[in-house]
Amino acid sequence: MLAVTFLFFALFLRLGCIQLIDGRELQRRATDQWFRELPLSAPRGHIYDVNGLVLADNRDVFTVYVRPRAVEDFELVARELSVPLRLDQRALYQKISTTRVSEITIKRQVEVSAVEELQAKNIPGIYFAPGTRRNYPQNEILSQILGFTNIDNVGQNGLEGFYDRYLRGVDGMAFTNTDMAGREIEDSVTRYLPAIPGANLHLAMDLNIQSFAEFAIFQAMTEWRAQSAAMIVQDVQSGAILALAQTPSFDLNEPPRDNLDLLNALSKNRMIVDVYEPGSTFKIFTTAAAIEHGVVQDSCRFFCRGSYLVDGQRIRCWRSIGHGSVDLAQGVMVSCNVVFMNLALRLGVDRLYDSILNFGFNQRTNVDFFGESRGMMIDRSLVKNIDLARIGFGHAVAVTPLQLITAVSAVVNGGRLMEPHFVSHITCSRGNEIYRRIPRQTRQAISPQTSEMMRGLLENTVTGGGGRHAGVEGFRVGGKTGTAQKYGADGTVAQGKYISSFVGFAPVENPRYAILMLLDEPGPGAYYGSIVAAPAAGKVFRNIFDYRAMTPTQPIETPQYITMPDFYGMTATESAQILRSLGLHFEISGTEGRVNSTLPIAGSQVRVGSVALMRIGSTI
Repeated sequence: MLAVTFLFFALFLRLGCIQLIDGRELQRRATDQWFRELPLSAPRGHIYDVNGLVLADNRDVFTVYVRPRAVEDFELVARELSVPLRLDQRALYQKISTTRVSEITIKRQVEVSAVEELQAKNIPGIYFAPGTRRNYPQNEILSQILGFTNIDNVGQNGLEGFYDRYLRGVDGMAFTNTDMAGREIEDSVTRYLPAIPGANLHLAMDLNIQSFAEFAIFQAMTEWRAQSAAMIVQDVQSGAILALAQTPSFDLNEPPRDNLDLLNALSKNRMIVDVYEPGSTFKIFTTAAAIEHGVVQDSCRFFCRGSYLVDGQRIRCWRSIGHGSVDLAQGVMVSCNVVFMNLALRLGVDRLYDSILNFGFNQRTNVDFFGESRGMMIDRSLVKNIDLARIGFGHAVAVTPLQLITAVSAVVNGGRLMEPHFVSHITCSRGNEIYRRIPRQTRQAISPQTSEMMRGLLENTVTGGGGRHAGVEGFRVGGKTGTAQKYGADGTVAQGKYISSFVGFAPVENPRYAILMLLDEPGPGAYYGSIVAAPAAGKVFRNIFDYRAMTPTQPIETPQYITMPDFYGMTATESAQILRSLGLHFEISGTEGRVNSTLPIAGSQVRVGSVALMRIGSTI
């Protein structure tokens, strides 16, 4: 009796363990035997521009599976799959007939037409799982911003990668009753665990403004035979990035995945990741710092002989013949290097560096994007007067284009340094808002009074200086041109290679838009920002004003034209006097010799007030 009682007790104890302790695991194992599951990919969230236009959505595709235990004729399956899926029949036969796994993935992201063809044949052992493939209706537009996904629909870079956890959703599953061999039971019921679609991104970017920028940089790159071109358009008040165009580009629907070096080069967002020496556009911040710290007044005058001696070293002004006596406003308008060397030396290392850092340089802007660079600056403890003078006019410092335009926005918007951003808000698949980006002010970079003075100085550069090609009739536009040398891999100056730029804002009385235009290595001779970059920015400003139906605030004058004279063989001084008398501004390329060519060429019609280029060198 004791033995029988013990046996029954042990039996009940074992049953209790099976039911209460191991029940869930055994149930899972049984379910694996009773059912075969197919994954249901979650639709990835869409990406929209600020007007609700689709920038990224999904296209229906399927994954094709084979369950060897359910196959009746392996030759038939291999033959029928090989043609529509473009697979090798012999290799496919080997794959499905020799494996011991219960389920084989044959091909992913198969188009609907091929699947419909196979479904019509109703071949045992072939199964299909619905899914989606990323689709970009705008093709090449915004390719460096949107990024792309891999075959698993996981974001790889750009906004697709940065916001992947919002966009990807949660996959579902389809369960079908099968026998022990894995064959589907006749009249079985398929059960579904539905997928949860990803959330939708709503960008602050405007596809219309983006198209203006795309066309402008393509046209400029083609006209000036540049290596590349790029443009950023930013909302001055909120920091929102309204457009970011970059060329060369690629089709997001057909990225060159078989050439990773090319893919990485084309998909890299150079405006955020790369740094460059800004040149004269950096003079904006030297000027703002000098005004903010009270080291310069309107009445201050500077004398430029074409160079400036700092600690025994002679640093040249861009204009070798000098600018003569100029005040601050004139110095900014003609971009005299000597003026900005003086301002930097008056400020000293600490005040200039504190101001530069206050504008966000040498630190990340916290933009919602991968791979942002900090920029580069000499450690302040190592800065000598010669370095300080060069930093004053935009050399010996490296910044990202995004840092620069964000800092310019702070200069003209009342001094508020705003965080740049791409996404304005995020909604779930049902349309409910789950996140909204509130504009964030990082700090007060300068006072509103200094900002107001800077707006006036920069407007003068467009109305009377090298930025005239960026002007738009009827509107007040301010800005600054830049022409910076490039450096080779060994750190030395790359002769004849420049980055030409223009950064501007409008309207001056109430700034709303800022534009930065960059042209990398424009063709020989015509490399000044005033000649190659400013016109592109002016076209985009004009298009934005028309698009926004903005009312002109200035009188529109009837343009006057003159015939460009022939200056061949003249000295730079003689040519300059004639150009001034004709109402033309000018840039000089070269340091010695006589005029050997001009742009526009002799005999062409030139608008009064525009900028011409004189090339100085040897003549035949």
